[in-house]
Amino acid sequence: MSELLRALILGIIQGLTEFLPVSSSGHLELAKYFLGDHSLAGESMAMTVTLHAATALSTLVVFRKDVAEIFAGLFKRNSEAWQFTFLIVLSMIPAAAVGLLWEDQIEQLFSRNVPLVAAMLVFTGLLLFGADKARNTVEDVSPLKALLIGVAQAIAILPGISRSGATLSTSVLLGVDRRKAARFSFLMVVPLILGKMAKDLLDSDGLQSMEGQFPALLLGFIAAFVTGLLACKWMLSLVQNAQLKYFAYYCFALAALAWIGWSL
Repeated sequence: MSELLRALILGIIQGLTEFLPVSSSGHLELAKYFLGDHSLAGESMAMTVTLHAATALSTLVVFRKDVAEIFAGLFKRNSEAWQFTFLIVLSMIPAAAVGLLWEDQIEQLFSRNVPLVAAMLVFTGLLLFGADKARNTVEDVSPLKALLIGVAQAIAILPGISRSGATLSTSVLLGVDRRKAARFSFLMVVPLILGKMAKDLLDSDGLQSMEGQFPALLLGFIAAFVTGLLACKWMLSLVQNAQLKYFAYYCFALAALAWIGWSL
């Protein structure tokens, strides 16, 4: 399979799975393994970060009105937008700390480790089952809840744990309104992804790992952006009435298939 075709497939997978609670990173790692992607860890991470940047951009497009209101509210202290921005920054702390302290170790996890991905998909499924039983989800995101949701996002760095699934489930289990939980979950990751992209661009090793990959990275970016737009809008329309247990069934089934395929 050509490099460009692999990039297209990975981009579509990323865009479709970023906003659904089924682990886009897990899907990417499984796709890399079964498509025969033998990239080094740094090269693999370059594609992963690029695809995540594409879905971050699609998030900004879908929530462009919210983002504009947030920026406008930053100049009005104690406004709702200012408080929301404070909560976003607070939620970033755990994942940012993990990323800075254990960056090298994290990169090694993105090396087509099928057993790890399968195990984390099972974990995601169990988390979704727990959230599916949550009731009385009518509260707002508080500073403590934002920090706890941030811890869930930090744990979801592991391939196979759905970031949206972990943050949405944590929010729901904490009693946060489902629509507000989705909005917060989708927007809280954008600063982290943009920060990671900026760091990689300033890092000579990161730039070297991208050499020769630009056509594939561009195609993957476009595919992930377009499909991400569609998936984000679809998920927003379903979030209030979504049955998370069905996504859990999917995670269990994918984990089983991945394990069987790896064992053969």
